[in-house]
Amino acid sequence: MNMKISGKKVQLATKTSADPRWVDVVARNARADGKFYYAVRTTGVYCRPSCAARPARPENVDFYATREEAEKAGFRPCKRCQPNRPALIEQYTAKVTQACRIIEESESAPNLEGLARQVGISAYHFHRVFKQTTGLTPKQYARAQREKRVRDELGRGSAVTNAIFDAGYNSNSRFYEKSNEVLGMMPSSYRAGGTGAEIRFAVGECSLGAILVAQSDRGICAILLGDDPDKLVRDLQDSFPHAKLVGGDASFEELVAKVVGFIEAPGIGLGLPLDVRGTAFQQRVWQALRGIPVLPSRFGLWPVASSC
Repeated sequence: MNMKISGKKVQLATKTSADPRWVDVVARNARADGKFYYAVRTTGVYCRPSCAARPARPENVDFYATREEAEKAGFRPCKRCQPNRPALIEQYTAKVTQACRIIEESESAPNLEGLARQVGISAYHFHRVFKQTTGLTPKQYARAQREKRVRDELGRGSAVTNAIFDAGYNSNSRFYEKSNEVLGMMPSSYRAGGTGAEIRFAVGECSLGAILVAQSDRGICAILLGDDPDKLVRDLQDSFPHAKLVGGDASFEELVAKVVGFIEAPGIGLGLPLDVRGTAFQQRVWQALRGIPVLPSRFGLWPVASSC
């Protein structure tokens, strides 16, 4: 009889250990929270994969896709990891999303302490959670929103001075110092649809779909994301109808692919709204390209790919 019981335990342990979800339980992987739950027959409780309780023996473990299934099977929620409440990562994602919306709706960039206070987290913890979730600091996300605003305003034909101040910049002179980084050309040329500019572009793939990166001889002027590569090219043409667009340059395509691969992090911000993920990804690409030295070539001024 004891041999039969022992053999059954071995079978149950082997079955559990062979299940890929067991790896997440052993590792206490917080990213697996919400994807499944595990129950322990000897204690009668069910837990999140990340539960910090003493590890269960694999022969005593059952897996469930939802907490409702675990409770229907007679298990009660663990008091330690509280699987019947939103996971910590879900709570943080919700707070980061709230902070991003506050930034987007603010006329000027909110300070860190004010943002943290509004979402109910200490400033230090908020800064760390925000960067882990988006790949950017709150200040960098606010910068991305301000740069997007000035591009949108100029694209609508707003006067340059009005566009600069409406976007939240404090002075014309400070913006003009950074205009190549933000627009890839002079504001007047951007407003006029790229008049006098030669713009080279490359289309590639990333975790969010297709990505188009466009650059003039002054700097990056557009990073577009979408599902349809052809539509991205049409959108570029609509944004710069008076520029000379040049595609298919192998060296630039290689550079863009390398930079995208360098900063690609598909696991970042999975629970964030798509527009927030897109903004954060675009800004990470833009920052990576800004950090690459520019040297002259027969095509104009191009970044040096080896700097990645």
